[in-house]
Amino acid sequence: MAIPVIYNLRSVRARWTSAIVAILGIAGTVSVFVAMMSLARGFKMTLVSSGSPQNAMVRRAGSTSEIDGAVSLDQVKVIADAPGIARSELGPLVSAEVVVIAAFPLKSSGTDANVQVRGVSPAVLRVRDNVKIIAGRFFQPGLNELVVGKNAAVMYQGLALGDTIKFGGGTWNIVGIFDAGGSAFDSEVWGDATVVNQVYRRPENVFQSVTVHLTSSDAMAAFKDSLTSDPRMTVQVDRERDYYDKQSRNLTTLIVVLGTIIAVVMGIGAVFGALNTMYSAVAERSREIATMRALGFGTGSVVLSFLIEALLISFLGGALGCILVIPLNGLTTGAMNFQTFSYLAFAFRVTPDLLLGGVAFALFMGLVGGVPPAIRAARQRVSVALRAL
Repeated sequence: MAIPVIYNLRSVRARWTSAIVAILGIAGTVSVFVAMMSLARGFKMTLVSSGSPQNAMVRRAGSTSEIDGAVSLDQVKVIADAPGIARSELGPLVSAEVVVIAAFPLKSSGTDANVQVRGVSPAVLRVRDNVKIIAGRFFQPGLNELVVGKNAAVMYQGLALGDTIKFGGGTWNIVGIFDAGGSAFDSEVWGDATVVNQVYRRPENVFQSVTVHLTSSDAMAAFKDSLTSDPRMTVQVDRERDYYDKQSRNLTTLIVVLGTIIAVVMGIGAVFGALNTMYSAVAERSREIATMRALGFGTGSVVLSFLIEALLISFLGGALGCILVIPLNGLTTGAMNFQTFSYLAFAFRVTPDLLLGGVAFALFMGLVGGVPPAIRAARQRVSVALRAL
């Protein structure tokens, strides 16, 4: 015979003060856990969304990122003739690119942060067709003009439309703002690759990466085989999305590890809070338990009843924790991308699976905190408790 669930609801309401303490402890743990996971999810999604499955990136063999890549102009010409590349009326959709780091002051603090300045080809908007100019115009090839990602324009001083800024030994005019759909490019500054090389006194015919737009995602195999089997080429070829996925792993792993450690430490405290609440309930209800046992309720029913009560408290704590963290969704923050040593703006991503994970974590804490008191309640000697009536 099972103990009615309404009994547990009335018990929680009767002991609401201790229940609230346990609920708040679990809610705090869940909110921190979900917030840290959503931070990692946002960073990863921002970088991965920078890559298109229909784009391929070519870099020097052995390079770990664009920063340490080197592709000569002769190799760029070979790449442009490779099979599988989409073409427009202006020719193959290929963007040979240069990447440098420049320091710009943050509006929020005035301190300098590293910004990735990307020298691109005039065909870049066709290669990356998710990038749109939303204010001003695109830069003119051969001029010291820049277009700025929407996040960079908001975060840094001197990068607003119409501003003039000095860096790298040159003076630049901001002529446009672009929207890259929430990807890492929104934190970048773009200019003509040839001009960037000239201003930074770098070899004019050397680029750090080449991004191409393929006729379809299925054309990747033929394109890659053509380049890796060519004796003139010492390059590695990746899908653009795969490249950015690799870029996200170091910081994402760090955030997940730190978040897990913090959640475990806080979770231990929350479990002790649940234990205290449930042990207090056992002590206060020893006569009730003995009476129910005398009326025929078995040991299993008593254990199940206390577990239901503990899980109810933990569920309420988990739900509250999830509600508290939902306003973070879409909130923009920033962090250093250790692969490129540049500052990247990204948004918290509080997704349904993370919320479900938070509730599951809360229920696990409730289970751990509810089992020992439930067993203790079931083992109470009925005769001893009834003598006190």
